[in-house]
Amino acid sequence: MTTENAGPARRFRPVWLLALQTASMVLLGLWVTRTGAGHWPLTLEDGLTEAFATHRTPVGNAISAGLSLLANTETVVAVTLVCVAVLLARRPAPRWAEAAFLAASVAVQSAIFLAVTSVVERPRPDVPHLDGAPPTSSFPSGHVGASVALYGGLAVLVLARTRGSRRYVTAALLLLVPAAVGLSRMYRGMHHPSDVLGGLLNGALTLLVLGSVFLSGRTSDDDGDGDDGRTERAASGPRPDGATPDGASGGRRVVVVRHPHGCPDERTAEVRARLHRHGFTEQSWTDTSTERPAGNLAEECAAGRTDLVVACGGDGTVRACADVVAGTGVPLALVPCGTGNLLARNLGLPTDPATALDEALDGDDFGIDVGRVEGDGLAAGRFTVMAGAGFDAAMVRDASPALKSRLGWPAYALSAARHLGDPRMRVTLRIDGGRRIRRRARMVVIGNVGTLQAGVELLPRARPDSGRLEVVLFAPQGPAGWLAAAAHLASRLVRRPAATAGPATTDGRVSAAAGSLEYFAATRVQVRFARPQSREVDGDTVGEGTGLTVTVEPGALRMRLPRPPGADAPSPVPAGGARPAHAAHR
Repeated sequence: MTTENAGPARRFRPVWLLALQTASMVLLGLWVTRTGAGHWPLTLEDGLTEAFATHRTPVGNAISAGLSLLANTETVVAVTLVCVAVLLARRPAPRWAEAAFLAASVAVQSAIFLAVTSVVERPRPDVPHLDGAPPTSSFPSGHVGASVALYGGLAVLVLARTRGSRRYVTAALLLLVPAAVGLSRMYRGMHHPSDVLGGLLNGALTLLVLGSVFLSGRTSDDDGDGDDGRTERAASGPRPDGATPDGASGGRRVVVVRHPHGCPDERTAEVRARLHRHGFTEQSWTDTSTERPAGNLAEECAAGRTDLVVACGGDGTVRACADVVAGTGVPLALVPCGTGNLLARNLGLPTDPATALDEALDGDDFGIDVGRVEGDGLAAGRFTVMAGAGFDAAMVRDASPALKSRLGWPAYALSAARHLGDPRMRVTLRIDGGRRIRRRARMVVIGNVGTLQAGVELLPRARPDSGRLEVVLFAPQGPAGWLAAAAHLASRLVRRPAATAGPATTDGRVSAAAGSLEYFAATRVQVRFARPQSREVDGDTVGEGTGLTVTVEPGALRMRLPRPPGADAPSPVPAGGARPAHAAHR
């Protein structure tokens, strides 16, 4: 789960990564200029720069000059100063953290660039240059690194601090600038391709490190009213012991399950205040632990009337709470402050924890499905997002806790890279008690919802209120298979075709990406492996085993939400109501 920093010293702890970044860039530059020189793929670079020089045109020269101008020192400094001034001038709450993030990214990237070029000496391409060559090494590209720090930094702020579908278009346009600048620098004979890649890497790493320093764990003010909770806390005066400031009693009772790292003291006070404002004056708080992932929730619910349960943490905390309250009729609300927050994302909740809670408390109760999972060495329990085995479970298992707390979900991507070459496993599936389906796959995932981080749709037909589970077998073979699978998943980020209403084949199978992905729909799934495999449930590893059995519990979990799950459905049904026919057969 994401750890919000408790003080300035803790917030700036990741800065040591910048020294590691500098050393890594120096080593990469030395490899490019010494060890790798004269070897493939660096031997292809001269031909590419010569091709650019040979095919220059007046139009291309003008366009490339304009792109280079976007990333030269004067432009970058000027645009950065303007953006910082706008952020600091914002009323009623200046964006100090965002301004510091942007300014520091540009400055730090430049400092690392100068440090690397002082050690790495690489001549510019041996072609006519269209720009004056500064007295620095060709590796890495300073123009490209600066454009990543500035325009990539702006894209990060757009994605992290604004809402609405237009933010994706804006961020995509901003991210195109560094790529275009890189092409222009090669076209103009100023850099080799590896110099451009070095600049991209330097800028991206700078954003990653400084984003964890300045943006991690901070809440956004998406509604534009500037209220980050400080005014409300001053007005209502919540106390750390949970007592209400005015001694009010007889209000509605809420039990809050708090992950102590994902929901530190500052956020705890904010959650208390917002619950009190919505009439939950009787509050019971319990912390999670390794031994008791739902804290004392079961005991608190048994002790008396419970009008609402609030899970203040990530998907692991949500799963533990759902396991207790599913089937009881007690509604559950989310304060998403973990690493992935996949259930919250799939239910359309805002990414800002306080805003998500406010919108949920203003909403109604709706029933969603949960999955019940069991297996060898695994006690039966419920999940709300996904259960799986193989590649994804190994990725979750080996993700560094320190990187997760500092970087968030990108830490999983670093872990995944270590397992790309893992061998496929032998899998046997039984869908709703049917015939056995035998495959070789890299992972199997059974999901109640289908969208992962960054909006990737792994299970495009999954809905949390469909009364069924979706299953995917991920089985790419060789580089072509991986590329086909990646292209298929990436295509859904920009084009989301409607999910098919029925199966593509008589056995309920839907195939995609040249067979690299196979989809099934089921109410009960039995999975067996030839050898023990890593397994995970809602992002938590549950040990190796040779099987999983997963069953859907339709509408078992009552959720407090601002809108029905899949709000585009024509007839959303509140919890306790009859399920419409279209939902049962989606």
